[in-house]
Amino acid sequence: MVTGMGAVSPLGNTLRETWEAALAGRSGIGALSRCDPGRGPWRAAGELKGFDAAGFLPPKDRRRLDPFIQYAYAAAAMAVEDAGLGGALREDASVLIGSGRGGISTLSALAGRRASAYLMLGTTVSMAASYVAGRLGLKGHVLGISNACASGGAALGEAVRLVRSGAAGMALAGGAEAPLCTLCIGGYGALGALSREGVSRPFDRGRDGFVLGEGAGVLVLEEYEAAVRRGARPYAEIAGCGNAADAFHPTVPRSDGQIRAMRAALAEAGLSPGDVGCIYAHATSTPAGDSTEAESIGRLFGPGARVTAAKSMTGHMLGASGAVEAALAAMSLREGLLPGILNLGDPEGSLDYVRETVRTEAGAALANSFGFGGLSTVLVLRKVGQ
Repeated sequence: MVTGMGAVSPLGNTLRETWEAALAGRSGIGALSRCDPGRGPWRAAGELKGFDAAGFLPPKDRRRLDPFIQYAYAAAAMAVEDAGLGGALREDASVLIGSGRGGISTLSALAGRRASAYLMLGTTVSMAASYVAGRLGLKGHVLGISNACASGGAALGEAVRLVRSGAAGMALAGGAEAPLCTLCIGGYGALGALSREGVSRPFDRGRDGFVLGEGAGVLVLEEYEAAVRRGARPYAEIAGCGNAADAFHPTVPRSDGQIRAMRAALAEAGLSPGDVGCIYAHATSTPAGDSTEAESIGRLFGPGARVTAAKSMTGHMLGASGAVEAALAAMSLREGLLPGILNLGDPEGSLDYVRETVRTEAGAALANSFGFGGLSTVLVLRKVGQ
């Protein structure tokens, strides 16, 4: 069961702020101010606004640690507080945090400068999970996962399996990313993946690539009976996780692998496609990516599938996206509301794209995360009591 959630995103510095901004249809994308994008035209980003790590970390750690670690800890601390754990936080709890690029911001800023003794420790992908564990005094299974843009979703899926199997009684899991740096923007720009227009348009025929974003999302996962005994109020259950690989091409997705992952998640949850009332699509706003995902969803769920795309508001937070979007899906199930897709003027395909916030009676939601190299991770969330 998901009993606590925390997030920092381009839409807000808490999960509640992020959720309310999404419901209001606000965009977190604006002019890039964090770094010099170089000679390219990519001058828009989904930046955090007013985030202050001083509320979470001591001064020396704010100097030493890459922002993705700082974002991860802030989200984890808020998730623990949201879960009402206090003294009930188990010492043997597991921590799994995914990140596609790890400390790339620190590495990018290093160009031509002398490396510090803390460089390797402050940028490695696993440091987000280990730092969260160390600060919170947790001694269970700790794992940093780097599975490209599917990293956050993959971390959640693995954490669910740990709790379900009894290997962990409690887990903190999610994703964190801080890719707004010259190196990352230049690299994705050279690949042709970024929007030259600086607008995220999932499923719109005029889309021309994604807009980078930053942030983190962490969820507290507990075994149901234990959560009930301590009086927790679950948001939702992550009932199934599906993973599939389709390494036909490192950047060109194929629907067969995505469908296998979606089918596997549904099977693990004991659900059929007709049981899913809403889908949080991966939908980065790339021409090939969105077309393939729309085909995959249509083939499995039919043309009437109700679909939203949070990246139209946040930009693409890479490995953090799957965790933040899973949190939003949990909110949709609990509060009966589904945010819409921004910038969708000329939709491609025949899916039921949600353009503004609508009410939903969905008992289950699907959250897709797809990454370079044909990596697909799909989570199925179920409403508590369903």
